[in-house]
Amino acid sequence: MNKKRSDNFDKFSLKKKGSAVKEAIRQDKKKAKAESRALGEALRQRKKDKARGIITEPLPAYEKGKRVNPTKKSNPYSTASARPAKYGSLQPSAPQGRAKRTPAAMDKADEKRTASIGKVTASNDTPHEQMPLNKYIAHAGISGRREAAEMVKSGHVTVNGDTILEPGYKVQYKDVVRLKGKVLQLQVTPVYILLNKPKDYICTANDPEGRKTVLDIIKNATTQRMFPVGRLDRNTTGVLLLTNDGDLAQKLTHPSYEIKKIYEVTLDKPVSKADMEAIAAGVQLEDGFIAADAVSYLSNTSKNVIGIEIHSGRNRIVRRIFEHLGYDVRHLDRVMFANMTKKNVDRGKWRFLSEKEVRLLKFMNKSFTRKSKQE
Repeated sequence: MNKKRSDNFDKFSLKKKGSAVKEAIRQDKKKAKAESRALGEALRQRKKDKARGIITEPLPAYEKGKRVNPTKKSNPYSTASARPAKYGSLQPSAPQGRAKRTPAAMDKADEKRTASIGKVTASNDTPHEQMPLNKYIAHAGISGRREAAEMVKSGHVTVNGDTILEPGYKVQYKDVVRLKGKVLQLQVTPVYILLNKPKDYICTANDPEGRKTVLDIIKNATTQRMFPVGRLDRNTTGVLLLTNDGDLAQKLTHPSYEIKKIYEVTLDKPVSKADMEAIAAGVQLEDGFIAADAVSYLSNTSKNVIGIEIHSGRNRIVRRIFEHLGYDVRHLDRVMFANMTKKNVDRGKWRFLSEKEVRLLKFMNKSFTRKSKQE
């Protein structure tokens, strides 16, 4: 009798309780999720290799129709061991009364399920080919999918200018989706690239004439859908920012922020002192008055190379200022945009911005604009 009591006491005293039990379960779940994500990545890579004609070895969990669950682990502390995992079980038991699926069908279903698991944590570098409209709105950070579906049904959403009333309407990442007139953008990993633009490249995504674009230069930098911030014409060289951050792009091109731009201008003849004063005081162009923030000669000997600082974003503004005064611009190079220069970036080359540079861009002239609005 004493021995029996002692055995029962040992079982009770050695049994894990409370926080120890919870921590063990938490660690098991964490490990299961990590293994599920890894399996999802392996499946997607295997699918890509198969599409490219690359022969790959079958995954251990799927070879010869055998089902192996790497996340399956008995839990002596849980009474709900039959409950499916949070992100779906890799080895679900067939409900009673339902025909047992074949190994091939089960493999296909598991591949689809694990692929969906991977989408939760996969990098946003790969653009979504298409997705339901309400999901697109949710991924833009506006609301949840249910609320987004109600917005669509209410007629507040347009796709490429057409009002769409079906929440399940398939949207491609290149489509223009608007909610009450405001363009929505998917929340993706932001990318910032500084390019030292060469001559004969245009600042556009696609050119119907087949000319070279600045996106051709950075095509191997990222899979994100990039666009230039502002524009430099075909014959202008120098600093150009490319990004997928629409909010920052709008800020850097909005007149209220008065973002600084400095150009080096080479002209066909020396610029007179009177014309230099006129540029500083301002000239009247066909689209309105414009004055440079600063203008100076870059050499004491050569009066046809000028440095000009201006914050206006009007089209071809520097060229038009000098052409208005009777000069022909032979070469135009932007040496500074915002706080970025082309230092250590050769012509036709690019680099990613550092985190510090991105922070400076985002907070640039913020105090100035707030003060202006208060006034």
